[in-house]
Amino acid sequence: MIRNQMNEILDALPESELEKLYWPLVSIHKNYLFRKNVTDKGVLISEVLEDSQKIIDSWDRAFAQNISLDVKESIYYNQFKWHIFSYKKQECLIDYLAREAFDAASKDELYVMYQNSPDVWLYSHANQVVSADFDSEQDIYVFDKNFSWTYVHTHESMCGPYFYSKS
Repeated sequence: MIRNQMNEILDALPESELEKLYWPLVSIHKNYLFRKNVTDKGVLISEVLEDSQKIIDSWDRAFAQNISLDVKESIYYNQFKWHIFSYKKQECLIDYLAREAFDAASKDELYVMYQNSPDVWLYSHANQVVSADFDSEQDIYVFDKNFSWTYVHTHESMCGPYFYSKS
């Protein structure tokens, strides 16, 4: 039913208007494929509604606490938290070593957040999730509920991915 209604609307639009719809549709499709891939592995995804900002602040304390405000400002931390790794202010594993460490980590429950979003997601039953599952995502931060490690996949092909473990 909805497909027919959409097709009628699309058929009535000139090409110039269809171009406006293309990129948002690509984004929706990409997000759908990402979530489908993860949920096909048995992962349950739920949005953390009440404590999102608290979790984001906890990520900052857990992984960037030892970095001064002046240094954070100089590396544009507020734009991209992962700059603590790309500017080598926090030691971490990079590239294939980061991927291997993430793939080997215990991942029953994970938090997932994005750089420019106030939302945090809880992934339950996520042990089958691997680093390659996040390759289509940009500026995504994945970490365990104890804040003992984090995996970051950036939008820059020459930066990361990064894996940092407090132990």
